[in-house]
Amino acid sequence: MDEAKLHEFMGKLVGDMGGAAMMASVIVGEELGFYRAMADGVAVTSDELAKRTQCNPRLVREWLSAQAASGYVEHTDGKFQLPPEQAMALAHEDSPVFVAGGAVVLASMFLDKDKVVAAFRGNGGLAWGDHHPCMFSGTERFFRPGYRANLVSSWLPALEGVVPKLEQGAKVADVGCGHGASTVVMAQAYPNSRFFGFDLHKASVETAKQRATDAGVADRVQFAEAAAKAYPHHDYDLVCFFDCLHDMGDPIGAARHAFAALKPGGTVLLVEPFANDRLEQNLNPVGRMFYAASTFVCTPNSLSQEVGLGLGAQAGEARLRAVFLEAGFQRFRRAAETPFNLVLEARK
Repeated sequence: MDEAKLHEFMGKLVGDMGGAAMMASVIVGEELGFYRAMADGVAVTSDELAKRTQCNPRLVREWLSAQAASGYVEHTDGKFQLPPEQAMALAHEDSPVFVAGGAVVLASMFLDKDKVVAAFRGNGGLAWGDHHPCMFSGTERFFRPGYRANLVSSWLPALEGVVPKLEQGAKVADVGCGHGASTVVMAQAYPNSRFFGFDLHKASVETAKQRATDAGVADRVQFAEAAAKAYPHHDYDLVCFFDCLHDMGDPIGAARHAFAALKPGGTVLLVEPFANDRLEQNLNPVGRMFYAASTFVCTPNSLSQEVGLGLGAQAGEARLRAVFLEAGFQRFRRAAETPFNLVLEARK
């Protein structure tokens, strides 16, 4: 045994255990409003933060100490300060890098542990709708900042000829729309177009309807409960799959249905978690996060459905291309990317 290697690994393991504990701390701090109360950048004592948030002073002091130990806040002379860089990620929900709200996805992974263990010991299946409710709200809050930051400004413009259609008035299907974050962003940007969101999860569809009403776009947005292979064919100009195709049991069938639903010359916008094509290329922090999420959520959901292809969240461009070519598309390319997303275009 290499003792140096053992000590190196133990250091990594302790660091990961501390990181996991800190994510629980982030979830609590976000829910209690601690980060928002410190977003002005003014240093505060633990008693002052407790008073602002009407929380127990002793627990607030312990929470702040953990935050300082992790470098999430800064500590000087008994006062704690949230720097502006950390505030962008932890306090400002309209920030493109806000992640605190989405951290509750991690909570659901722990809360659903027994269900995942049963899936491992059984047929591998755990349906999306069987997760703890915080999975659904957390997923919306995790992805929404990225959609707001990139969808209209860079992803849609990267597609061939799509923006002019949206500006003039297009028909758009958002398949696997969840709470409708992506649908609402597009509807707000393109008032001449009509948008149709489809999802298998009834509760998410109802939430999406409320999101459209709250955003003032309900007159141009419709949401309905429907599978990716069963929503109505209505000659769409654009069919979108945002971070969902790899979760489906039959992604080839979903892509084939999209092909049939599109007008001639129509486009599919496929947004997937960033991944290279080989495992060795994904052994990095982003790959680690997505493989773990795929173990608990994405792959079990696929295995719970018919076909159960189990692409997983790290499918990679080559496997996704093969799905769309088998479905009948002739043109498929990478249109854009971010450190967390592949943005792919398929054309009929």
